[in-house]
Amino acid sequence: MHKYPEPLVNLISIFNSLPGIGVKTAERLAFSVLDWDSEKIKAFSKIIADIDSELDYCPICGNIAIKNSLCVFCSNTSRKQEIICVVETSAQAVAVENGGVFNGLYHILGGKLAPLQGKNADNLNIDSLKQRVSNGNVKEVILALGHDVESRATSMYITSLLEPYSVRVTLPARGLPAGSDISYADSATLAAAFAGRITAEENC
Repeated sequence: MHKYPEPLVNLISIFNSLPGIGVKTAERLAFSVLDWDSEKIKAFSKIIADIDSELDYCPICGNIAIKNSLCVFCSNTSRKQEIICVVETSAQAVAVENGGVFNGLYHILGGKLAPLQGKNADNLNIDSLKQRVSNGNVKEVILALGHDVESRATSMYITSLLEPYSVRVTLPARGLPAGSDISYADSATLAAAFAGRITAEENC
C-alpha cells in the first residue's frame, strides 16, 4: 500500500524516472508542485503537453529545434559554415557554445557507439554527417566526444568514415578530464581544449 495518494505517487514516479533524480529528490519536487497555485500548475502542464507538438530535431544537424525549422545554429548564417563540431547531445553543444570558444556549426550524434548496450552506427546520426562533409564545403570536423572508451571508438569510426573526403578531422586537446562529460567542463578548460586541438592522426 502506497503511503501517498495515487496521483501524488504518479507524480513522484515521473520525477524519479528523470536522470539523476532519486526517490527522495522526486518526493521533494512533487511536494513543491503541490505548493503551486492552480495557474502555475496549468502553465507547467501546458508546457509539458506542448513539447511533443512544438519541438523536433533540426533536419541538418540533429539539434533540438522548433518543429519544421532549423536549429538556432544552422539558421545563423554568420557562423563559420566550414567547421563542424561533433558532440553527443544538444546539451553538449550548448556547453561548448557557452564556453565562447567556437563559432562554427554543430552536429549532434545522439549518443556514441556502445555495442553492449545495442548502440551501433545505425542508431546514431552519422550518415547525415557524412552527407554534410561530402558537399565539399566543410574544411574541418572537430570530434568533441570525450575520452572514455566508447567515445574514443566513436571518434575512430567517424575518422575512418571521413577519410575519403578532403576534410581535416581534429580532437580537442587533453585539457578535458579523462572519462568526463564535456557538458560539465568550464569555459577555461573548453577554451584550452579547443585552442590546442590536434588531428585525429596525431591522437593515434
